[in-house]
Amino acid sequence: MDPIFEEIINPEELASFRKKFIKEKTENQLTAETQFSFAWCLVRSSNKSDVQLGIQLLEQLYKQSKEENEKRDYLYYVAFGYTRIKEYQKALKFTKAMLEVQPQNHQVQILQDYIIKKEKKDGLIGIAVIGGVAAVGGIALAGLVGLGMALSKK
Repeated sequence: MDPIFEEIINPEELASFRKKFIKEKTENQLTAETQFSFAWCLVRSSNKSDVQLGIQLLEQLYKQSKEENEKRDYLYYVAFGYTRIKEYQKALKFTKAMLEVQPQNHQVQILQDYIIKKEKKDGLIGIAVIGGVAAVGGIALAGLVGLGMALSKK
């Protein structure tokens, strides 16, 4: 797995970008560069609400931008953010759309492959947990049935 997808932002770095973002926004001097840098920090946060805010900021930038390269970058990091909060289907929607326009985009292909692997891995873990709960429930039920039968013979 590519470590960039697992990287967590340093809290001090995030705080620094947050401070700059708030200052520029308060002074009505917010640049797309500052908003993007802050959003990129947010989508690498371990806090789900930070990641969600980062996605929102990137989507705003996408809507405001006229440059195709910028739009592509914003969509890539939106997909990255959705991957971080395990909303794999939303993330795949963005990677598939980007690959339709740029089928040779290696960076997007790597992200899409990563998303698919994570979704399968998380799905298998979910199935194992459900299976374990069902097994424990089945054992408990069998124990209760056995206890009931033993008590009914008395």
